[in-house]
Amino acid sequence: MSSQAAVAAGSPDTVAAAVALLRRGGNAFDAAIAAGFAAAVAEPGLSSLGGGGFLLAHRADGHQELHDFFVDAPGRGRSAAAREPHFTPVTVQFAGVGQVFYAGYGSVAVPGGLDGYLSAHRRLGRLPLADVVAPAAALARDGVALSATQAAVLQLLDGILSLTPEGRALFLPDGRLPTTGQVLRNPQYAQTLAQIASGRIDGFATAALSDPLVAMMHAHDGLVGADDLAAYAPVVRAPLVMGYRSARIATNPRPSFGGSIVTRALDLLGADRPVSLAPHDVVRLAWAIVRATGEEKQRRTGPQSRLGTTHISVADAEGNVASMTTSNGSCSGVFVPGTGIQLNNVMGERDLHPEGFHVAEPGTRVASMMAPTIVTGTDGSVTALGSGGSERIRSALVQVIVALVDRSQDPATAVTTPRLHVDDHGVQIEPGFDPDVYDALAQQWTVNEWPAQDLYFGGAHVVRRGADGQMTATGDARRGGSAAVVDL
Repeated sequence: MSSQAAVAAGSPDTVAAAVALLRRGGNAFDAAIAAGFAAAVAEPGLSSLGGGGFLLAHRADGHQELHDFFVDAPGRGRSAAAREPHFTPVTVQFAGVGQVFYAGYGSVAVPGGLDGYLSAHRRLGRLPLADVVAPAAALARDGVALSATQAAVLQLLDGILSLTPEGRALFLPDGRLPTTGQVLRNPQYAQTLAQIASGRIDGFATAALSDPLVAMMHAHDGLVGADDLAAYAPVVRAPLVMGYRSARIATNPRPSFGGSIVTRALDLLGADRPVSLAPHDVVRLAWAIVRATGEEKQRRTGPQSRLGTTHISVADAEGNVASMTTSNGSCSGVFVPGTGIQLNNVMGERDLHPEGFHVAEPGTRVASMMAPTIVTGTDGSVTALGSGGSERIRSALVQVIVALVDRSQDPATAVTTPRLHVDDHGVQIEPGFDPDVYDALAQQWTVNEWPAQDLYFGGAHVVRRGADGQMTATGDARRGGSAAVVDL
């Protein structure tokens, strides 16, 4: 038993929600779920009850389980012809380059966020649900002063968030998106949380959510129906586990693919010497990630999600550890009427559906790059990590794990160490590597150097419980991360 707990997440308010539960006597799972409810307010462009995610739970007795509450393909009870998508194309500007996203009613997959939080709380939590949602309700009612990172995310999503009257009322009440430091309130979400706390809402199939959602979808050619909501269920899976040098790695198993890429890259690296920051080792690391990704792409079929995400890591004093990654896609701009809950747009990303839009069998769980991970050392230490960052999730996690295990770096150093990512255009790289590293990479790829600590390279939020019970927590500054070690 330790006298400390630790939290790392994507915003100070998300962290504060988890800390509040820990101080009330909640365990790591209460705290992570409270942070998930709060992230819908504090990180509104990244997470929502109308999206989904994954929770990797490490209990004090050593048992581990993965809670999959990501989204399903919609359209149960409809013919293939009736599942013709109805999208609204929106161009999002990334660093001067435009990318078309499809938002609107037809982009919405069957949501899993709320059902996943409630299911995990019933199985793993300790405190009453009313306590768990209380910090998020206070944030929704009183407002959140947006961090620079969250304000920047909203600016990117301007064309999506302004699609519907509900979106404009919430995000553009005076005709403009809020900027850094401005307060964002969501009173309808606070009222929804009150219904969740009292048990009047116990999932998306509850009439208070299902009826307005289904009516809205029917009116606007959306595909999520009552049958989809009634059939949706979170799934508890055994995690994907591997040994990497002296450590045990547990992560997200199939049908998702992020964990498989991470473990395959580590497997390739583990066949040789530990990975240093010398040029030849950095090149070897890059090739391991490229090879693991290529092998996975060859076997993948069906809908896949590689969208914007956020992550929460929590360790409590008793030895419980939670690693939870959630996503709302790039948002749909569509809200469940009267609830303050924005829905995802996972069905509207062209590159996520290699076989075509809405051809997946309704009820199919969408696969994901998200890979909440727990690293257990032979010394008894337990480290929880995960990352947002779309395609860069795999690169961020492999590089942080290598830093922790191969170079024995502390979590703060592992997170701040410069990163790279290989894509179809070459090597995207942060400053800070030895100049010889850039030369070695340039012999095999085009090298594009980015500004330091850019959100492009993910947000790996990490907590570690040492063998002696000492806690460390690191929020990744690339995505406005925040962290706290709590003396209990």
